[in-house]
Amino acid sequence: MLSDAMSDGGTASGPAGLSLDDLDVGEQVLVTVPHSKQTLDVLPQRAFQNLLVVSTGSGPAKIERSVERRGEDPRRVGVVPVLGSSVSYDGPLWVADRTSPSDFTGLSIRFSEAAKHLKADTGWVCLDSLSTLYMYSDASSVYRLVQSLTATLRDHEVTGVFRIAPGTVDGQTREQLRGLFDDTRTLMETG
Repeated sequence: MLSDAMSDGGTASGPAGLSLDDLDVGEQVLVTVPHSKQTLDVLPQRAFQNLLVVSTGSGPAKIERSVERRGEDPRRVGVVPVLGSSVSYDGPLWVADRTSPSDFTGLSIRFSEAAKHLKADTGWVCLDSLSTLYMYSDASSVYRLVQSLTATLRDHEVTGVFRIAPGTVDGQTREQLRGLFDDTRTLMETG
C-alpha cells in the first residue's frame, strides 16, 4: 500500500496517490518515490502535453510503453537517455543521443539541445533518478548539475520534477539538495 506525505499537507489524488497538479509554471520539485514506482506514474496528465524525460534507468521503448499505459501521446514526449549501454529505438518519441551517467558534460549538452523543444508555460521535465547519478559521481558534482538544470528550467518557465529514491543519500546531502527546489513531495510505501 502507498501513502503520501506532502510538504504542504495537501490531499493526494494523483495516479499513484501523489498529486503534482498544483505545481505552478516553472516550479521545481524534488519527489521521493520508492523503487517500486516509476516517476512517470506521479506526473499529472498536463505534463504529457510537452514533456522531456531525462532517463537514467529506462530506454525509450520502456518510456513509450509507460506513456501509452497512461493513455498519453508519445509524440509529445522526448527522452534524453542517460544510460551505460547504447540505445536503438525507432518510434514516436523524440530521442536525443545517449550519454553515459558518468558524463555530466554530455548530459548537460544533451539536455540543452532537447530543452529547445520545450514550451514556456506548458513544458515539463522529469529527471527519473537522481539516485543513479549519485552512484556515478560525488555529491558536489550532482549538486552543481541539478543547480544548473533547475535554474535553466526556471528561466524558461518549464516545470521540473526530479526524483530521488528513499535512503539514497545521507541527511546532509538531501538537505543541501532540497535547497535547490521550490517544494518537496514524498510517496512512501506502507504496510
